[in-house]
Amino acid sequence: MPSRHQVVRRVLAAAAGVAVVLGASACSPASSIESTDVATWKATALPSASRIVLADAGKILNREPIAKDATVAAGSYTLTMSCDGGGKEFFDVSLDGRRLTEAGAACNGSRETARITVPSAGRLTISASSVDAPLIFAYQLVPSA
Repeated sequence: MPSRHQVVRRVLAAAAGVAVVLGASACSPASSIESTDVATWKATALPSASRIVLADAGKILNREPIAKDATVAAGSYTLTMSCDGGGKEFFDVSLDGRRLTEAGAACNGSRETARITVPSAGRLTISASSVDAPLIFAYQLVPSA
């Protein structure tokens, strides 16, 4: 059975180890969404594509949705999305004010894709939102091949 002195030394050694780990992680630079350069991040987050019909990228810092729209023709499209910062990003897609679909991306830097069928020409709106702010997002809509 260890003596009281040995037990105290082991407890102090364990506490010192925890302090070193915590101190090292506190000194490590944390990835900050607020200071991320959107254009640089987007260049690596999405594949290069031609014939982009609608695209956006930005930061959601306060949970407020960010919407962008464009006039599109009827047809099939591929929506490629990415986000980073934790949580999940939602993309609400509507045509002339009528909801077509919702898509989502896990905010771990991976890419997600969704097929979207636009039944008629009109004004397509994509609204990006999340309750997991802050995060950074990007998406692009291209005609399906």
